[in-house]
Amino acid sequence: MKTYNLCLLGFGNVGRALLRLLQEKTVELRERYHIDWRLTGVATRRLGWLANPEGLDVSALLAEQFEHIQTVEAGNNVRDWLAAGKADALFELTSLNVESGQPAIEHIRAALEHGAHAITANKGTVVHGYHELQELAQRQQRRFLFEATVMGGAPIFSLFASSLPAANIVRFRGLLNSTSNVIIAEIERGKSFEHAVQTAQELGIAETDPSADIDGWDAAVKVSAIATVLMDAPIPLEQIEVEGIRHLDAAQVQAARAAGTPYKLVAQIEKNEDGIKAFVKPLPLPAHDPLAAVTGGSMLAHFELDVLPGLTITLDVPDNGPAGPLGPAVTAYDVLADFIRAVQSEQRV
Repeated sequence: MKTYNLCLLGFGNVGRALLRLLQEKTVELRERYHIDWRLTGVATRRLGWLANPEGLDVSALLAEQFEHIQTVEAGNNVRDWLAAGKADALFELTSLNVESGQPAIEHIRAALEHGAHAITANKGTVVHGYHELQELAQRQQRRFLFEATVMGGAPIFSLFASSLPAANIVRFRGLLNSTSNVIIAEIERGKSFEHAVQTAQELGIAETDPSADIDGWDAAVKVSAIATVLMDAPIPLEQIEVEGIRHLDAAQVQAARAAGTPYKLVAQIEKNEDGIKAFVKPLPLPAHDPLAAVTGGSMLAHFELDVLPGLTITLDVPDNGPAGPLGPAVTAYDVLADFIRAVQSEQRV
């Protein structure tokens, strides 16, 4: 049984959740998937480049007992660090750069060139570097995987890759941003926009700076990723019509809910002989629209295919717990699932 050396770039909430999940699943990984693992690298702005090919103390890391962690010289850049940790897989969990996808793209490139599988939750790597990184992964006989980038917890990319061969997407509609769903729901209950944002932050749904969510850019990046990967139709962000929920009129939102036509921040992609068009914008939806029934922090993706009239994937969060399973633990699960897929592809060779 091979022991995989894992390097973790980014040690925020998702990174911590991933390490806890790896600990919880250690026995299952060994017995069911014939995978053993050790953490041989962690890198953050705060900690610097930590590595030890014999393994870092995961429990000490999670307890922030950094003085107990034994390390070796790891240099001051991603390539030296990967080499010092003798990485078999990189988990790239750094923050999104909407404009360029850097430095995450360079991190993935470095991992693949090193000979490691590269697994990320960073949407920028898909939007700005998908084809280059996939081609590099194929040449290196490694995997570049990114299930956590869109609708965390729902198997969007892996479903099409493994279960829907020769199925082509003609049209996509979805609700891809849970923060906007929660904010609109709070406005429907009578809160001002500012108080609705505050509630979403208190629930752990919204970031301290929620601009990317409420202005539509988080959903737009996901739209670009879906178009690029699943429709083979890369669409730059500047060609997506983007309108957020910041300027929604509260009275109008409440009236629409009372009339049975609630507002949702809708993401749509449509492909035809003239090309591809995409938008993200708030729309009132008729009661019969499946998107209208989505509540709280839930999300939904609806695909119209050339071989199927419609396929809907829903990530449901109970109304009594808007934060629900969405968040670091779900993102961490997607990353772990990608790691298992990468290893299984290697085992089949």
